[in-house]
Amino acid sequence: MKQMTKGQKTRDRIIAEAANVFNQRGFEGCSMSDLMAATGLEKGGIYRHFSSKEELAAEAFDYAWKLAFETRTHDLEQVPNSVEKLKRFIANFVERRTSVPGGCPVLNTAVEADDGNPLLRERVRNAWRAWRDTLVEIVAAGAKRKEIRPDVDAKEVATLIVSSLEGALMIARLERNKDALLAAQSHLCRYLEAEVRAHSHSH
Repeated sequence: MKQMTKGQKTRDRIIAEAANVFNQRGFEGCSMSDLMAATGLEKGGIYRHFSSKEELAAEAFDYAWKLAFETRTHDLEQVPNSVEKLKRFIANFVERRTSVPGGCPVLNTAVEADDGNPLLRERVRNAWRAWRDTLVEIVAAGAKRKEIRPDVDAKEVATLIVSSLEGALMIARLERNKDALLAAQSHLCRYLEAEVRAHSHSH
C-alpha cells in the first residue's frame, strides 16, 4: 500500500471535519469561519486543497454518505434470505447511528441542494441511486431464488423502502423520538411479508 502524503492526510482530515459541520448545519448554514474552527486551519490552508466551498461540500457529502451507506448495509452479507436482507437494511436504518453527526446526509442535503448547488445535487442523486440499486439487486436476486414474487417491481420496492424511511426519519428528528421510524419499520415489514415474499403454497 502506498504511503499517504502529508497533503493527502490533511485533505482527508479537512473532508472528515467538514462533513461533521456540513451535515449538521447544511451547506448554506455553514460559514467559512465554521470550517476554519472545525479544521483548525486558516482559509488559505483549506483552499490550498479545495478550489471552492462547493468542491469541499461535495467531497464532504461523499464521505458522510459512504459512512452512512456502510452503516446501513452492515451485516447484509450474513443474511441469506433476500426478504430478511431487506428487513435487516430497514433495521440498520432505524437502529444504527452513523459516525457523522447530524443524521442522514442524503435527507439533509437533498432538499437544500435542490435549489442552488448543481455539484452537490448531482452527488446526492448518485447517492440515492446507489442505495436504490443496492436494494434493487437484493430484490432481483430474491426473485431469481424464488424467495420474492416474480411479479414484484424491484425498483418500486426499493423506492418505497427508502422514501418511507427517509420521511419517517425527518418526522423522528422533528419529534425527537423514534416513533415514526418504528411505525415505518413495522409497516414495511408487514408489506414485505404480505406483498413481496413468495409463498410456496398457492392461495
